[in-house]
Amino acid sequence: MVRQSPFSFGYVELIYAETNKMSFGAVRNASGKFLKASTGGVTAAAAGAAKTMPADYRVSITNAPGADAYPISSFTWLLIPTHSTDPNKAKALADFLGWMLDHGESEAAALTYAPLPKQVQDMVRKSIATVK
Repeated sequence: MVRQSPFSFGYVELIYAETNKMSFGAVRNASGKFLKASTGGVTAAAAGAAKTMPADYRVSITNAPGADAYPISSFTWLLIPTHSTDPNKAKALADFLGWMLDHGESEAAALTYAPLPKQVQDMVRKSIATVK
């Protein structure tokens, strides 16, 4: 609809804009710098928010600090049970989450998703260790 409506604007996910060859503009971030959306800008936003991120990850990375932080950024969330009545399922879940960090993260950018910065990956590894 945005593309079909003259002088309109809207919000779509970066991968959608890229796949559909939609033009998009630059947005001013908290540092006053105008940036176009990019996976690197989202990773920078996550890194900027990591310094104050609580252990339960309840944080917004929208308008995060940092010259390279894209201001309209967000995480994709997973709600993971930390205790299971089935230790085999808990181990399988922890193994899968570990695989996501060890292998999936390296594939994220090629799929137009922002990889987690190292600081957040380190926090996630600690959380995975609590899955039992």
